Amino acid sequence: MLCAVSGLASADSEGHPVTLWRAQGISNSVYLLGSIHLLRAEDHPLPTVIDAAYEDSEVLIMELDMDDLDAALTQQLFTKKGVLRDGLTLRDLMGEELYSRAAAAAETSDIPIDLLAQSKPWLAAITVEMMVLYRIGFNPSLGVEMHMTSRAVEDGKPIEGLETIEEQLAFLDGLSLHAQRELLIQTLEESASIDDSIGEMIRAWRYGDTDFLASGLLDSFAEQEELNDKLVTSRNQRWVSQIIELLDDADDYLIIVGALHLVGDAGVPSLLVQKGIEIMQLSEPASIR
Repeated sequence: MLCAVSGLASADSEGHPVTLWRAQGISNSVYLLGSIHLLRAEDHPLPTVIDAAYEDSEVLIMELDMDDLDAALTQQLFTKKGVLRDGLTLRDLMGEELYSRAAAAAETSDIPIDLLAQSKPWLAAITVEMMVLYRIGFNPSLGVEMHMTSRAVEDGKPIEGLETIEEQLAFLDGLSLHAQRELLIQTLEESASIDDSIGEMIRAWRYGDTDFLASGLLDSFAEQEELNDKLVTSRNQRWVSQIIELLDDADDYLIIVGALHLVGDAGVPSLLVQKGIEIMQLSEPASIR
């Protein structure tokens, strides 16, 4: 662990890009920070350029209004939308062939698939992803959103949301059964190698390697048109309209969304460029030794 930490410090001292952009308005700036929703203790502290963007911003905007999120209500909504009733099971929705494939992948990753029996495939996929990440030390309380939410609450900075939890669950629950099945199978089959791949992904995020992030985060969606459209590209397009409106404001904003929304040709920065907005990727300055 000590070697890993000192290696990060040495690399950071040389300066590098970060998964953070600044869009320039007439009289304000809008920062776009790509988030990793769960991080480990060893992934902190975050690059100092993120701190600078936070300090410069009067308002934080995230996918959800995190400081007003009601945990009990959120759990109720997940249960209402994602839990099966009337005797239906995950096995029924998957079909025997796909369920056998899912069960085999679950066994490989030591995931008790019976615990998912009453979940719709999209909820099962989320549960699996959280389970495997928790096992290897990742935690939402250490993720970018929760970290920045804690700072903003302490500093009295307002937090707003681009979407509501009801809207986000509607995106997932509105997926066709075919798309939900694909999502679950993909999540289960990728879980076996997540311990090997996640370190490279975190490093690419920290060092602003957008090409690596695009290939790692977007390629899995590329062949699944419905998932890509409903969960990524359509949301990106809606957010661009909201961001353009903010560029006419006097306040500076820090917008924090999942990193996959900020990379690739259909990512928010590229879409803003297409709209004629001046935007640039920011870098961590080299430290003075």
